[in-house]
Amino acid sequence: MKTIRTILSACALLAAASMPLTASAHGDVTPQAMDTKTLPALGTEWRDENPYRGQKEAIKIGTSGYAENCARCHGLQAQSGGIAPDLRLLDRDCVDLKGDVKKQACYKETDKYFLTSIRHGKVRNGAVYMPPFEGILNQEAMWSIKAYLETVRAIK
Repeated sequence: MKTIRTILSACALLAAASMPLTASAHGDVTPQAMDTKTLPALGTEWRDENPYRGQKEAIKIGTSGYAENCARCHGLQAQSGGIAPDLRLLDRDCVDLKGDVKKQACYKETDKYFLTSIRHGKVRNGAVYMPPFEGILNQEAMWSIKAYLETVRAIK
């Protein structure tokens, strides 16, 4: 009986000692700036739609930016391990829509949702689930990440 109590006490102590480590499980979550000098400048007015959709240079920059800023929570190649949403699903529903008008409206809506999320982050009940990236990443960086995400979109 004393052995079981000793083992349980040791397990409880080990669990308590490891609690601070869970806070840093994803390493440095400080947003990292991205070099977007090779992309066409977008100016100061925020775009409603991704101006870099399908552009190779933007996808290349977005791939790197995603790995540095997003993958630790949203998973490698945007495939979530359960901590944060699987970003491959972001605009998956738009792909199968019939008619170009509906499809473009769907992409515009998900672009707006993406941009709002990345600019302002996600906070619920005072808890920060995603940091805001506005002021750290410029518009070019944010849209290049979206251009990358469109290349790893999950198929239904």
